[in-house]
Amino acid sequence: MLRNRLIDAARRMKPILCGVQSLRSLSQGAPSKLTTIEVDDKSGIATLSMNQPPVNTLTMELMHDLIDSINQIESNRSRGLILTSSNDKVFSAGLDLNELLNPEVERFKLFWTRFQDLWLALHLCGIPTAAAINGHAPAAGCVLATACEYRVMLPDLSIGIHATRFSFVISKWMMHSYQSVLPRRIVERALNQGKLFATQEALEVGLVDEVSSSKEEALSKCAAFVATFDKANPLARSLTKRMCRDPDVRDLLKDRSADLKDCVDYVTSSHFQEGLCNHLKGLKNRK
Repeated sequence: MLRNRLIDAARRMKPILCGVQSLRSLSQGAPSKLTTIEVDDKSGIATLSMNQPPVNTLTMELMHDLIDSINQIESNRSRGLILTSSNDKVFSAGLDLNELLNPEVERFKLFWTRFQDLWLALHLCGIPTAAAINGHAPAAGCVLATACEYRVMLPDLSIGIHATRFSFVISKWMMHSYQSVLPRRIVERALNQGKLFATQEALEVGLVDEVSSSKEEALSKCAAFVATFDKANPLARSLTKRMCRDPDVRDLLKDRSADLKDCVDYVTSSHFQEGLCNHLKGLKNRK
């Protein structure tokens, strides 16, 4: 039974810290160049910043660092996690499309498996999570944001999964992540259109929860959201979150190899490669 499995897993979890020591780095040894972690000693909330110029493209290396950082934040018993970007224009531009262009199959398998791992780590993170979206968040950038429990976005930005624009068909678990935030009717239309929502429109449909005028204000609002769980028992809250999110992850956890095979088969198809090629050419022509 799901509850019994969660309780067994909980016995192996470390307790949440009741008090943490001004702002400090959690990085051990040499800090990562691709992510930074700072913990506010007063609130116990960790801010995880993506730091891969120019646009936080989700490369194999950045995804690896994000997974390590999420696990580190959980194991260091922070009260909450705020995901944001050190770039003031882009939250994350999404997956590294170069990994999808005429890929070497074994490397692409590793790449896609790491993306699965990243989504699972963030979506099932045991502590409260929020995204301070201080830049554009298309494609997988939107997937990361929807994996969090709360989203605060700055004005005049865009967010959405526009995969159909570059001929990509997303996995079902990515659709479930979108549907956990938006009504199915809106998700279906937006995915088919390859729609990117402007900040105000994203607020109106519920894709983001609040709008802020600055990154500092966004971080503050995210911290205020995390603080709403202060009266909840951390372990009970974590188990309840996992039960709520079980339908989102069930298919992927049941057969990750099937998702991997479907993705490899599609990405290596001539139809997708032609569409991706045209999309990349269009991006170059805009520069």
